[in-house]
Parts: sequence; structure tokens; C-alpha cells
Amino acid sequence: MNVDPWGEDVDETTYAQGRLPSRTYASASFPISWPNSADNGQPARFVYKVFDPEAESTAELDGEQWLVSESPAGRYQVKLLIAREAGNVRELWVQRVPVKGQGKVETRLNLRQPEAGRLVELLRTLDCIPVDGEQSVRVDYSLVRELFANPESLTRIYREDPSQLRQLISDDESARDVIALSHRRGQLQKFRRLLSDDDYFDAEVEQTPGRRREAVWQRFFEDNPWILGVPLTGQLLTSWSGRKLEQVVAGASVVSVGKRADALLRTSGRIKSMVFAEIKTHRTALLSASEYRSGCWPPSDELAGGVAQVQGTVHRAVNEIGERLEDVAPDGSDVPGGFTYMLKPRAFLVIGSLGQLLGRDGGHHRDRIRSFELYRRQLHEPEVVTFDELLARAEWHVTVAEDDVAPRET
Repeated sequence: MNVDPWGEDVDETTYAQGRLPSRTYASASFPISWPNSADNGQPARFVYKVFDPEAESTAELDGEQWLVSESPAGRYQVKLLIAREAGNVRELWVQRVPVKGQGKVETRLNLRQPEAGRLVELLRTLDCIPVDGEQSVRVDYSLVRELFANPESLTRIYREDPSQLRQLISDDESARDVIALSHRRGQLQKFRRLLSDDDYFDAEVEQTPGRRREAVWQRFFEDNPWILGVPLTGQLLTSWSGRKLEQVVAGASVVSVGKRADALLRTSGRIKSMVFAEIKTHRTALLSASEYRSGCWPPSDELAGGVAQVQGTVHRAVNEIGERLEDVAPDGSDVPGGFTYMLKPRAFLVIGSLGQLLGRDGGHHRDRIRSFELYRRQLHEPEVVTFDELLARAEWHVTVAEDDVAPRET
């Protein structure tokens, strides 16, 4: 069978004539051959859809009225080339398909990038253009592209050009929630990428002062305190200080030289209690490299040391601060009724990933899982939480919140 450079049958007309309008067809994947393109060698597919309209319409403007006329129609085919990733249309054809024995497929329109992408954007924006309206409407495709490309972009676009979205936001009571949830969903994507993409995480480490791995997570949680504040416990936790999560916890003012806590939090409500958190990295080992006895895996030095570190931090803070810590206003004065209690404060150690407990081929390693779970569940202080568990809790929180703001059918 003859094959053209794209990897499809040469006799395309026969296939176009035999396709059913009720189906969408996709070719087998093949490496695209574009030597001067970034897509060269990337996987690609052709996607086909045929249409059999009963008639063809033409519209002409006659004065102030549009005149629509019809003529007999035939078969048309839309052919798209997608490359590298799903939905990335690199080229598009609109073709006239003849009846059998009367010629070959004839291309009526051929669009490459960026024009093909603009046509796809047009189809995506149709739901946003109302039929009624006394004024003409212009759609900014760069705005639409930003919205579809990056879930975090909605907030940024609003800051850059509020006039484009202000009316939408003022008319929609849930708009603020939608923007906040869009941002949080984007931050969860970054969270997952930091966990799963080693090159990305290492690049973030290189851009962090001191090139400390822990500092990458410290900065991320400072930018997204809700990830610690909501998922860690049933109570809502907020940062003890509005400036940063990391705080020195020695002395009555929590500012003198002493032991630092990676995250100093407190519960919300009429009575607030202090909560401590120590943050390691997702790469920190949970268990030692070898068994202590058959089936028994001891905690790693990093896990055992992290536990001792948190315990020492909390013990020293309680001894030096006492039962409660009084809030201080920016001018140095007392805040009436502003107290944070230190009565057996809760503490957390965020460390490692449960993926470390899997076997060589990805299956559950029961001895490792048993050893880790028994160890952490016997701890009174701190509570040990892995990074992937923290991500799962945060994703659940955002999903529930999105369900709450989603339109309800009536």
C-alpha cells in the first residue's frame, strides 16, 4: 500500500467517501516530519469529520438586510492535524468530497498556525457571544488564549485590564469564588509538578537563595498558606504572623534568637491555639535503606531527627512562652483579647512521599508500609504527614469548593 509522507493512504478520496457523518475518525499516531519546527519528531495524528448538508447557504448584504439563499450541496470533510499534545491543532483543511467516480478530494481552505489556532479559538468563544445585542462585539483572542492556556491567568488578566472583566464580576456573585478557585487549582498543578517532575523541582532549587531544597517548599507554602491551613487538621489554621510562616519560637515575643519553626500556625475561633509544623522535602527518606530485622524497617535518620526536632521546638516554646502568647499591634501596644494558647499545642512534620513505600515494580511493599504506619501512629507528637497526602487533601478541598460554587440546575 502506498503511503504519503504524513503516514496516511494516498487514496484519501476513497476514505473520505466511505466515512460516516456520525463518527469522528483519527489516524494512527506517527512521528511528524518538520525539520525546521519544534514539533519535528513529535507524535501526531490526523482527525477527520465529514458533513453531508442538504443544502449550501450564501448570505449577502443588501442595504441593511442580509439575503440568504440556498443551493444543492454535497459532502465536505474537515481534516485536522494535531501534534505533540491533545487539542494542539497544527494544520486544518476544509475539503470538498466528490461522489464516487467524479474526481478527487479538493481543498477549499487550508490553515496553518497561527490561523488554525485562531479558528479553534473562534469555535471556543461562540458560547460567550450572545445572540441578542444592539451593539457590535469584538472578542480579544489574546484574552481567550490566556484563559484556556493557564488557569492562573484569570486573576492576572483582571489586574492588567480590569475593564474587560469588571462587569462580568459585578454581575456574578460567585465570580470572586471562581477566580480564587482557579488560582488554587493552578497552585495545585504546581504542587503536583514539584512532586513529580525532578527537573522542575531542581530548577526551583537553583532559583532559591542558598539553594536549599526545604526553602522551595517553604516559599511555596508561604505563597499558599491555605494548603497547610485547611488540609492538615479539622480546624481551620491560619499563619500566626501575616509576614511569613517561619518564625523564631523562643522568648515571650517569639522574636528573640532561638529555635525556628518552619510554619507557625494557630487555630481560628474565639479561642486560638498554637500549631507547629516542620517542613522537610518530598525526597526526604521515610525509612532506612535496609531492614533492622526481617520485615521490620526502622525510620530513617531524617524522619527520626525531624520528630526529635519538632518535639524540641515545641518543648522549648512552651517552657519559655508559657500557657498563652499575647498579640502585639504594629505600634507595640497590646491587642485587647488577642491571645494564642500554648496548652499542649499540636505539631506536624511534613516529610517524604508514600511512593517510597512501594516495591521495585510499583506494587505495595507490605513490610515497609506496616513499619511506617505503626511508627507514625504511635507518635503522640508530632503528627507525620507526607507531601502526597497533603496534596490529596488540598485537591479534595478545592474539588468540594468548586462543587459548591458550580451552577445548580433548576
